Amino acid sequence: TGELAQRYASCCIAIGISTGGPPALATLFQSLPLPLPPIVVVQHMPANFTGPFARRLDSISPVSVKEAKTGDLLRPNCAYVAPGGRHLSLRPGPQGVVTRVQDGEPVSGHKPSVDVMMQSAADRFGASCLGVIMTGMGHDGVEGCRAIRAAGGYILGQDQATSDVYGMNRAAYVAGHVDEQFALDDLATLIPRKCLELFGNAKPAGVR
Repeated sequence: TGELAQRYASCCIAIGISTGGPPALATLFQSLPLPLPPIVVVQHMPANFTGPFARRLDSISPVSVKEAKTGDLLRPNCAYVAPGGRHLSLRPGPQGVVTRVQDGEPVSGHKPSVDVMMQSAADRFGASCLGVIMTGMGHDGVEGCRAIRAAGGYILGQDQATSDVYGMNRAAYVAGHVDEQFALDDLATLIPRKCLELFGNAKPAGVR
């Protein structure tokens, strides 16, 4: 698993979620097995709520979860939650991909925006990105899912039956940007399985 974690350092899981997200993410994160690539999460949530939310996820999950700040180096087995009221994107750093947190206008009706995060994940990781679009109102994430798939990545969606609001995930699915849909309880098994299938033979970070 140490070698696999090294391989996963050059990959990424990008999760977009909104209405109904906190309990859904709690269900998902408490069951995720390690190793996993770095996870980047946009949950539509006001400022001051995302820090405590990230700490709660951290307390129940094998994954190390934190609220993102500018300059966090993406590491395997770690998750970075976008701070409320700020956009989260990814950029190259001296030792690997790092987070960037910045202000700006809402995108797709939201700040943080799933589209902003996923599009930057597609730019940075290309085919080494697994996108997950989950419960939520509206259409944020449609363009992000499109970008990840266009770059060669893969998209999992939460299904209608287990979504509080089948909105964002429905919009991405109807637009043709979701490869497969699954029940919430199945995602914790399918995400690591899909990572192994897609990224298990990736070159360890730093190897070109």
